[in-house]
Amino acid sequence: MNDKKVARLRRAKRARSKISELRMNRLCVYRSPRHIYAQIISPTGNQILASASTVGKHSKGEKTGNIEAAGAIGKLIAERAKAAGIETVAFDRSGYAYHGRVKALAEAAREGGLKF
Repeated sequence: MNDKKVARLRRAKRARSKISELRMNRLCVYRSPRHIYAQIISPTGNQILASASTVGKHSKGEKTGNIEAAGAIGKLIAERAKAAGIETVAFDRSGYAYHGRVKALAEAAREGGLKF
C-alpha cells in the first residue's frame, strides 16, 4: 500500500475508535475517483442499516464523480435513514479531508434531516 492510503486509513482508524466509544450509528463515506458511497452502519458494526451510492439506478447517464452527485447521494442517504427510523448518526469521513465531495455529501445529509 502506498503511504497516502496508509495515512488515510490511520486517520480513519482513530476516528472510528472514538465513534465506537460513543455507541452511535455511523454514516460512513467512501469515495473513489469515479463514484461516492455512503452507508449507515449499526453501533456494533455488523449490520448496514441504509446505503446509497452513485452506482445505483437513479444516477444512470449522469456524472458520478462530482460535487452535485455527492449532494444527491447525501439527500438519498438521509431519506433512507428516515425510512429506517434513524435520526442521529456520527459522521465517519474515513480519513478523507472534510472538503469537496465529502463536505457536499455531509451538508446534503444535514439538509435532508440527519443530525450529526
